[in-house]
Amino acid sequence: MTELIYLKDSYLREADAKVMEVLDAGVVLDRTIFYPRGGGQPSDRGKLVVGDSIYEVTEVVKDSGKVIHIIPDQKPDVGDIARAVIDWELRYAHMRHHTALHIISGAVYHLYGSDVQITGSQIYRDRARMDISLESLNKEKAAEIIELANKIVGEGRDVVYRFVSREEALAMSGLIRVRPDLIPNEPVLRIVEIAGFDAQLDGGTHVKNTREVGSIKLAKLENKGKRNRRLEIILE
Repeated sequence: MTELIYLKDSYLREADAKVMEVLDAGVVLDRTIFYPRGGGQPSDRGKLVVGDSIYEVTEVVKDSGKVIHIIPDQKPDVGDIARAVIDWELRYAHMRHHTALHIISGAVYHLYGSDVQITGSQIYRDRARMDISLESLNKEKAAEIIELANKIVGEGRDVVYRFVSREEALAMSGLIRVRPDLIPNEPVLRIVEIAGFDAQLDGGTHVKNTREVGSIKLAKLENKGKRNRRLEIILE
């Protein structure tokens, strides 16, 4: 099984890894700094360097328990030691937007209570969106959410990780902000906590401090169904 280095250190840009398996689509490493697509966060991109050879990693996915680094053309060999290098600009953009969504989710929780669920989210390089099961969400309430979120950003709160068993996590009602079917079926789950404000189950990458997010701006508010409302944000 591949060691997921990014779960403990989202800032590591390079690391050595051993090629354990070569597939038609790409390679499996013994350890990786690449985030595989999932949970609304796109995968990292980058390269594997073996000696003088450079192999472009165009996407990373999880399939049947394996983390597959997609390499379109020629691939390294089993046993090669590769220097993994991620596209840091892309990774950092995803980190900032992902943390912004957590802050917004926390703001929704504090303003409107625990019965409001997050029904989906999607992160891009230049924007992010979140679907919220709050029928009464209008422009005024959306502005309140963004105002509180920016307050938390400006306070410079630390963002930290901790790991708990699945049973322990599911017993913490305040952590369950998403539909149960969106919670990963893993024996150990990671909690991402914004100090003194919010804690959520999450397996993605985040900044270390809320100030790194920058100013959150509401780009769009959409009605996506009877109860579902979609907030789209940009960062400045």
